[in-house]
Amino acid sequence: MGEGDEGYGEWQELVGAALLGTDRRRGGGPAGSPEALLDAAAVHTVRRRAGLRPAGARPRPEPAPRDPRPAPPEAAGRRLAQLLAGRTGAGSGGGGGRRGSAPDLTELLPQWLAAAGRHGYRAPAALVPALLDAARARTDLRPQALALAGTRGLWLARMNPDWRFALRGGAGGGELPDVTDPSAVERLWEEGLFAERVALLGAVRAHEPTAAPRLLSTTWATERAEDRLMFLDSLRVGLSLEDEPFLEAALGDRSRNVRATAAELLSALPQSALAGRMAERALACVGPEGVTPPAECDGGMLRDGVVKRPPAGRGERAWWLGQLVEAAPLSCWRERFGDLGPAEIVALPVAAGEGWTEELHAAWCRAAVRQRDPEWSRALLGPASAPPAAGPGTASLAERAKLLETLPDGERAEWVAEFVRAHGLSEAFQLLGVCVVPWAGTLGRAVVDALDIAREAGSYPWSFSGVMGLAERCLDPSEAGRLEALTAAAEEPPDASPGAAAYWAEAFQRLVATLRLRAAMLSELAPS
Repeated sequence: MGEGDEGYGEWQELVGAALLGTDRRRGGGPAGSPEALLDAAAVHTVRRRAGLRPAGARPRPEPAPRDPRPAPPEAAGRRLAQLLAGRTGAGSGGGGGRRGSAPDLTELLPQWLAAAGRHGYRAPAALVPALLDAARARTDLRPQALALAGTRGLWLARMNPDWRFALRGGAGGGELPDVTDPSAVERLWEEGLFAERVALLGAVRAHEPTAAPRLLSTTWATERAEDRLMFLDSLRVGLSLEDEPFLEAALGDRSRNVRATAAELLSALPQSALAGRMAERALACVGPEGVTPPAECDGGMLRDGVVKRPPAGRGERAWWLGQLVEAAPLSCWRERFGDLGPAEIVALPVAAGEGWTEELHAAWCRAAVRQRDPEWSRALLGPASAPPAAGPGTASLAERAKLLETLPDGERAEWVAEFVRAHGLSEAFQLLGVCVVPWAGTLGRAVVDALDIAREAGSYPWSFSGVMGLAERCLDPSEAGRLEALTAAAEEPPDASPGAAAYWAEAFQRLVATLRLRAAMLSELAPS
């Protein structure tokens, strides 16, 4: 018996003793005690490891591709390291010595990434692993984090299974070929990683919009359904009638999700044949004389993206009607209602008697969002001062937020500011989330004034924590000085919630500290 066999037998004896119990080991005494067993196991472990032969060296990986973008300034790089670690560095203005008044650094990381992207920086090499870890933990960070990580991020992701998500992300991060070189484009399109192909499709789309569907058609039949869906979704950018033939063909795709997306994109093109077919169907159902929903969902409707089976609680005919109106071009209604404008059409009691008003208005809301029509959005939103439930279009704040996104930035901020002044903050959270950051002066003042009114009234402070967190991320950093007066604890009103004054003071301290930290971040990222 060789030495190795003997060592193996002794190791098996030790394993048996551990499983059966040391009191049953032959010989008893100190040799059979748990301490002796552990000592023997340690000795054998060292012997076994020492006897291992080293494995052959693997070939070195190819160096990471060069990223030509500049690294951020040194101070900005240090700030990124602090944000990734989730701690406040000295001199950041964040702590004030109180736990509850320190800025939430994890919420500032997206803003740092966005600002760095605007400046065209790449991630500092030493921070790429931490950046990938952060992107793995938070999907909301992935597009900006992967763009910042660039070619080095993809290079690392190929070596670590934990970062494999980066290889299927929407940002390729690699050096794309010249989009005017057909052979290079074809090679990457057929051989590249999914992320690289998505980035290539976007680059081709930006250079020549009509070339993107042509590129897609070369491999469309062999793509996986989920990939076809994502590729099709990328056509939203630069969508035009030139895409119609490709999208019409996709209406016959074997994947239901692909068919639905193709129909949605075609309905966003008011001049498309599908939009015309939907207009004909919708006009047959809705007019000055009233509403008559479709009696059936025929094969033509199914091919054009109408889903036959309604969700639970919805009637079939109402479900079909909503889909037809949603997909019809909004321009068709002016002639149908005697050349009236959107606001006048929305105000008509055309469907009131039959109870179809809510269904019709909700479909018009979805159409205005899909077709990005600000005139119809204004009509459906109504005045901001009106009670939400009395709005002409919909009482849903989520739907109103989508309508607001179709308005110009300044008009959107003014509308939400008026809404806050009229109704307070409790109803405005979703609406604030669609306003451009940093908030315009009038909107920022309306939010701060509403918070101050709630503070002075002794309102239950924790119910405003969501809006306060939004203000920390969205207020203009230049507002910090004006808010300084609100950081002191005020005297609590007699009927205030216990501890409300201290909470409000702490919340405003955190708000001011966060605004100053954001200002410092932007200053550090500015090119020297």
